Amino acid sequence: MRKLVIASANTGKLRELSQLFVNLDYQLYPQADFDVPEVAETGTTFVENAIIKARNAAQHTGFAALADDSGIEVDALNGAPGVYSARFSGPDATDETNNALLVEKLRQVPERQRGARYRAVIVYMQNAADASPVICEGSWEGIILLEPHGTGGFGYDPYFYLPERGCTSAELSAELKNKLSHRGQALRQLLERLPQ
Repeated sequence: MRKLVIASANTGKLRELSQLFVNLDYQLYPQADFDVPEVAETGTTFVENAIIKARNAAQHTGFAALADDSGIEVDALNGAPGVYSARFSGPDATDETNNALLVEKLRQVPERQRGARYRAVIVYMQNAADASPVICEGSWEGIILLEPHGTGGFGYDPYFYLPERGCTSAELSAELKNKLSHRGQALRQLLERLPQ
């Protein structure tokens, strides 16, 4: 099996990725297994940050690496928090503090104006010197609620309402979320383009 290092410490992402790779000829390893140091996400776009993270993991392990950068873009906030989604509420941000800040900023905004999308960019690099990494992107439209619903998923999921499903992404089964989500979309593109 091919070794593939996942450039993330996010347990939710690792769990979702493992489910999607379950029948493929790849053995996934979190970068923590190789003591890969965290790298500063200095990019201004999801693509730039994903490349930074994948290159860092490949450089420190010598293996192919997969990185994703993703976040939520809220129309009423001019696309924020965007690339700052994980640290929206500051350097010690948690899902709870990020969600609390998002709700606070949107409290006076009517629901019809709280459109949002999750966006994910996934990058696969054969090695740290890979000059043409595989880059795949997915997006998932929804509306931000002011009260949480559901206990599944992570991040902003309890507040991300899907009108066509009548529930939040935190209320979906893991299988259905993987099928519909921004990350699932990007990963399906990636699986078609991965070296076999």
